[in-house]
Amino acid sequence: MAHSVRRDAPELPDFSLLKRLARDQLIYLLEQLPGRKDLFIEADLMSPLDRIANVTTLKQHDVDKLYKVEHKPIVSTSDQTVRGCFLYPLTNWFLFPDVVNADKAFGRFRRYKIIFSPQKFYACENLLEEQGIFGDVTTDEWSFYLLPLDDDIISLELPEFFRDYFLEGDQRWVRTAGSALHLLHSVYGPFSKVYGIGRCSKMAYESWREQVEEGEQRARQAEIGNVFLIDRDVDLVTPLCSQVVYEGLVDDIFRIKCGCVEFCPDVTSSDKSIKVMLNSQDKVFNEIRNEHFSQVFGFLSQKARNLQTAYDKRSGMDIKQMKTFVSEELKGLKQEHRLLSLHIGASESMMKKKTKQDFQELLKTEHSLLEGFEIRECISYIEEHINRQVSMVESMRLLCLLSLTENAFSLIYSSMSYFLSQSYGIEHLLTFSNLKQLGLLVEQQPGETLTVMESRVGKLVNDKTAGKLTDAFSSLAKKSNFRALGRRLNLVPKSDEEYDLRVPRDMAYIFSGAYIPLSCKLIEQVLERDGWTGLEEVTRMLNGHEFAVTAGSNGSDARVKTDSQRIILVMFLGGCTFSEISALRFLGREKGKEGFMRSLLQVSTQLT
Repeated sequence: MAHSVRRDAPELPDFSLLKRLARDQLIYLLEQLPGRKDLFIEADLMSPLDRIANVTTLKQHDVDKLYKVEHKPIVSTSDQTVRGCFLYPLTNWFLFPDVVNADKAFGRFRRYKIIFSPQKFYACENLLEEQGIFGDVTTDEWSFYLLPLDDDIISLELPEFFRDYFLEGDQRWVRTAGSALHLLHSVYGPFSKVYGIGRCSKMAYESWREQVEEGEQRARQAEIGNVFLIDRDVDLVTPLCSQVVYEGLVDDIFRIKCGCVEFCPDVTSSDKSIKVMLNSQDKVFNEIRNEHFSQVFGFLSQKARNLQTAYDKRSGMDIKQMKTFVSEELKGLKQEHRLLSLHIGASESMMKKKTKQDFQELLKTEHSLLEGFEIRECISYIEEHINRQVSMVESMRLLCLLSLTENAFSLIYSSMSYFLSQSYGIEHLLTFSNLKQLGLLVEQQPGETLTVMESRVGKLVNDKTAGKLTDAFSSLAKKSNFRALGRRLNLVPKSDEEYDLRVPRDMAYIFSGAYIPLSCKLIEQVLERDGWTGLEEVTRMLNGHEFAVTAGSNGSDARVKTDSQRIILVMFLGGCTFSEISALRFLGREKGKEGFMRSLLQVSTQLT
């Protein structure tokens, strides 16, 4: 079940360098304000900061007290204050001028320093000037672009990226993405080729090239081969599908933040919650993280038996053997036992929630929508889901999946918005509008020509006495781009045999064999073809903006690829799911057997 690493595999780049660079820069910035100081930290940066510089490190550099910025007055007791304002826009920006003005009123004159991260915007200084405190503070920038979460995952940790860019059209983070690429290029050497698709990817690439041309060129040994940039809106279907790999389920239920999860008392079998770091250092987690959930319990049971066998061998030991066992093995066995207990507890908790009939029906509905079968039954299920006031998020996800896979949703947009507002509250009409603006929900446009059939369906739907919405779909068969993409790229595998989840044959295993993620399939096809040749029809359906550029000269055309060229870096702009990461790991292993690639490194603006 566990996937072994090939012996001839090259080493991955050492991403701990990124941590050290970020920590050293932060310490340098703190030391620019000598003496005791208080550090006020934006709430969203608390977890990333803890991964870079812990409390002990900060204390060593004269940080007296740490405060998490919340919606309440800030009180500082130190002689000097350094105010850390991170991840602009600042949700609690209005509090800082109050601190300065309050100190002035009481005759306390302190020194203030605002550190913006990951970059300082021109608007920040404008706001200071408007508040009348521009001359009372100094500002600086902490270029904290990338946080290593694991051996093959690094993240920009920008949860607002998707909303800001794809919904509001705010391009402020595009340069941040370009700067992240520039950092990787500077630290790990030149890339061979850069592929990409999407408007944001193209702009991020151009921003990176500008920074490369402006900066000093240094010859470095390449540690990363090719780079693939992809916009999140190129594939909006995949993040709407329920995750069934172990790591994805842990994220869905417990929420993984900055590579850390907090397991509740139900999991820990105690009266308190426990925070656990989820990465490859956790041997138990590392072997099950990419597995379909149905296979996890079998592995954990076998692991428990093996652990018990390791403990039992103590019975026949003499004193010398016992001493060796205690000094060399016992500590590791206890640690493994603790982690095994936690993951068994987590699996049991997830099993209670995810093996219920409701979840099985949800998966069946999703798979039917992806395959284009039994659409009428799917609409009936969604309608019942809304009427029963089950999770609003699940209802919205299903509606978006219906809209993206079946253009026919545009005919019931008004009625669905009415039913949703009745079940979940009128405030969610704004959510409905935002999803429409993102293209996740499609409304019939005024003046659009309707066929006779569509007109009849629309009349049925808009007639509140007509009964169930499913009546509108009795004979409607309207195709969408997703269907055409599915056929062209074989996203929905066709097979008469039952899919064997114990021995996956393709990336579809992450969705029980029902669907290969479009994003991952695109990456596979482009890397195999060494460009977009032959995929013109696909890119046309995805609204284009594709590119393939030779970025370096480290022998990318050679028949035998060097170690670095077999390492591919994939950057998602707008976030990615743990299911996609599992699929790319599978792809890296399979292509690695052919000597095509060793591993796919994931860079994301946020893991979702």
